[in-house]
Amino acid sequence: MNNPPSIYDLAIAGGGLAGLSLAIQLSKRGYQVLLFEKEIYPFHKVCGEYISMESRHFLTELGLPLNEWDLPLIREVIISAANGKSIRETLEPGGFGISRYKLDAALAVLARKTGTLILENTRVNSIEYQKDFFNISSSSGLFRARTVCGSFGKRSNLDVKWKRSFINSSRKKNYVGIKYHVRAGFPGHEISLHNFSGGYCGISKIEDDRYCLCYLTLAKNLKKSGQSISEMEERILKKNPRLRELFSQVYVLYDQPLTISQISFAKKTQVENHILFIGDAAGMITPLCGNGMSMALRGSKIAASCLEKFFGKGCSREEMEAAYQHAWNRAFARRLRTGRILQHFFGNPFLSSLLISLLKPFPFLIRAIIRRTHGDPF
Repeated sequence: MNNPPSIYDLAIAGGGLAGLSLAIQLSKRGYQVLLFEKEIYPFHKVCGEYISMESRHFLTELGLPLNEWDLPLIREVIISAANGKSIRETLEPGGFGISRYKLDAALAVLARKTGTLILENTRVNSIEYQKDFFNISSSSGLFRARTVCGSFGKRSNLDVKWKRSFINSSRKKNYVGIKYHVRAGFPGHEISLHNFSGGYCGISKIEDDRYCLCYLTLAKNLKKSGQSISEMEERILKKNPRLRELFSQVYVLYDQPLTISQISFAKKTQVENHILFIGDAAGMITPLCGNGMSMALRGSKIAASCLEKFFGKGCSREEMEAAYQHAWNRAFARRLRTGRILQHFFGNPFLSSLLISLLKPFPFLIRAIIRRTHGDPF
């Protein structure tokens, strides 16, 4: 951008799926958008890397050539309890696999093409609302914007600074996420989810004949294993015979696994201090539901619609914020409730085995649960 504006229409803190897709939508409509990203594209993220089919049309509309990429289509789910007892069911509406490394970088290219100014390797230090504008202090300088969206993921320095309510509740049940990319010989149309004591592990195919192997575990499992990931996998994960077999059959492509700590599934607010939160910053669905990426994308579309009405003076700031909160909860509240209920069963050896036993004779119940964690195309 040769002549950057003195005041941007929108500043976005965080360049993940929600932030990038929101930037693309509003830049296409002629608004001045600034996006801050603390990393440099492309980069890996801890993520299950499965997107439900509800998002495919939306991503294509943004400009991604998904059909040309020949991504694996995922149509079946296998779930096992900690003792190895399992169920298999058709996954409706199904989904596809793609790495965040590929997807986020491609969205960043599209965002730049549509006119978004992306500042990589930039940390946002503070955001202050004053007299109907935001003052943003970052490692790349000071900026002003009419509106701000927080798209900085599960937990950030800004969450801590603002003392958001979920920060304290997250200490009660602290989770750690761990991800590998692997080579494997498993069917590409399947996604597997395997329970172990204090967590669960998923594997599904992504691009270039690779697989994403990602698991969530209570931090205390790692502590009991002397902070050794390999020791924890050997002593805890592999007690599930299906996970023992899985780990014996994969070839890990990372020198070290990618990790993230202090993950919380506590309820979050969608608006604070006139800042709209999108993606995981607004609310995080449990990974076992496999739909966090679609929620981030759909959330960006909801935010784009509300912001455009505000920019066009169709509503006040307060009306825009209320409309966003209402639409966000209407779209996602039921999914989040379902995810929290399922989370009580997953990671508990007794309850996960009980759930598998109860669901196995009634496949229609499995399909009903899947429907409650997914939405229609948007």
